[in-house]
Parts: sequence; C-alpha cells; structure tokens
Amino acid sequence: MRSMFLGLIAAILAPTLAIAACDPGEERIRFSHVTAAQGHPKGEAALLLEQRINRELNGRACMEVFARSTLFNDDDVLPAMLRGEVEMAAPSLSKFEAYTRKFRVFDLPFMFEDVFAVEEFQYSPEGEALKRSMEAQGLIGLEFWHNGMKQISATRPLISPTDAAGMKFRIQPSPVLNAQMEALGSAGVAMPFSAVYEALKNGEVQGQENTWSNIYTQSFHTVQDGVTETNHGIIDYLVVTSADWWNGLEPGLHADLAQILLEVTHERNRFAFEIGEMNRSRIMADGGVIRELTPEQRAEWVAAFAPVWDQFRGDIGDDLIAAAERAQGGF
Repeated sequence: MRSMFLGLIAAILAPTLAIAACDPGEERIRFSHVTAAQGHPKGEAALLLEQRINRELNGRACMEVFARSTLFNDDDVLPAMLRGEVEMAAPSLSKFEAYTRKFRVFDLPFMFEDVFAVEEFQYSPEGEALKRSMEAQGLIGLEFWHNGMKQISATRPLISPTDAAGMKFRIQPSPVLNAQMEALGSAGVAMPFSAVYEALKNGEVQGQENTWSNIYTQSFHTVQDGVTETNHGIIDYLVVTSADWWNGLEPGLHADLAQILLEVTHERNRFAFEIGEMNRSRIMADGGVIRELTPEQRAEWVAAFAPVWDQFRGDIGDDLIAAAERAQGGF
C-alpha cells in the first residue's frame, strides 16, 4: 500500500509554478497559506485552484497564491481576511478556536481511525454544518482539504507515553492539544508553523506533532531523534473566506468559483493520503528514523489520552462527537 501510488503521485506533483498578473476589471483573489507550494497536499491543491481559475475565468477573476507564510501566517490570516486584506485561505482546523469551539472535535486524540473516517464525517450533515458555524463572526467555510494523520517526534525515542514526560512540544494554539500534552506529563508550546523548524533546532521545544507531509517538507525530521507513527490525530484544512466578500460576488462568478473549488477539492483530496505516504518514504530515504508501535504500545497512548475527551465534551457537544464516532473510514 505504501508504494503502490508513489510513481503516479510523483508524476502529477509537478504543476508549473506561475505568478498570476491580474488585469484591471478582474476580481482579485489572494490565497494565503503556510506550507510548501509543491510536494504538499495544501500547496498542490492551491496551485491547481490558481491554474484553473486563471485559465477558465480569465478576464473575470484572477487568483494569486502566496505560499510559505509570505503574505500571512495562520495566526494572522483570519483577522486579515475580516479586514479585507486577503480573500481566501486554508488554515488548519485548530486555527478556528477563536470563532467556534465545535472544531475541537478534530483535535480530540484518536477521534478518527484514518483520513477516510475524517472525510466521511466531514461530508455528514453534522460535518457540513460546521462550514457555516462561523458565519455570524464573518467567516464562511467552503471546502475541507486533507493533509493527513499526525505523528509525534522528539529529541529522544518515544515508545511509551511516559517517554514524553518533562518535554516541551510545539502545538497549534488549541486547548485540546495543550491538554493532550499535559496528559503526557509534558508541556505544549503554541507557535506559528513557520517558526517550528528553528524552535526545534535551537532547543526551544524538544518535539512536535505533524503529518508526514509537514514533517518532510519543513525538514523537521532532520532536527529530531525520530518520528513515532502514532496516527493519533488529524491535520486537515478548511478553505475559508469572508462572508461579506463571498456573498457580495456577482452570482455567476460566485457559482463558477464554487464549482471549480469543489472539483479541485475532489481531485486533490483523492491524492492526499498517497502524498503523505510518499513523504513518509522520503523521510526514510533522507536518513530519518520512523518508529512503528505494536498494537499493545499504541493502546498505551490511547489510554493516556482518554481523559482529554471528558474535558472538552461539553464544549463540542455529545451529538457532534457521536457523529464523528460513527464515521468508520477504512482502506
């Protein structure tokens, strides 16, 4: 399974990088994100979206993609969007904490078995409703984009949950993720994605949790002892926009943009798992260490994280948690 699609994916992950030049009269769409432009699920999806909009809506709309936090980082992009300084972004789901607590369901450790279970939940009525859960705050979610399941790395081997005791781990700003680290006897340190590599390198933090694609494209594995394959969480994104901007578009352009985004989402999400597997292989080829857990060892991590659920059940809601638990996934 890990090698079946690697050749195919390598062939399709090389769209030509182009800088859009918007003409007068075109609707300018600035898309800001924090990951690599190529070789990463979000970067690849944003490139394809840019190419299709600029080709198919030429003269009506023009998209400019700003990768690697060159316009805004994920901590700043949503306030900037509400100020009208950027039209689209795709922050990770933990970044919506200031606007709704419902997205905490995605941060619960071991909530989902795999990315296919995540997708099943996202397309459920409860998952679809999350897209509109921030409209009163001025934001509208458009489509979910996949990245992958989270792994954990550190400056020393992590086999048992007790191995993480006393360490500092970079996390996204999320009370759930902070509680998750506290359950390990460690500390969570929130910081922007763009600052993680240097923080790992200089010892400000000793570990982090991320997907294979994030770990490889940011070279986190080069400043860690190894990565433990836990699959304990999910990092996905929500393509989001300002409600004022989205609802103010000319109806025909609004419909065309929504259709192109939907088609790009379906196309790129199909390959998110394979991109992650390719980047997992690249980590090993680059000399990185990946530690696989036995079922008994993984059960120890599940048990260690179990108390986190009870802390946030009230904020998330039993109905939403139940809907997520019904998503079975599977390969």
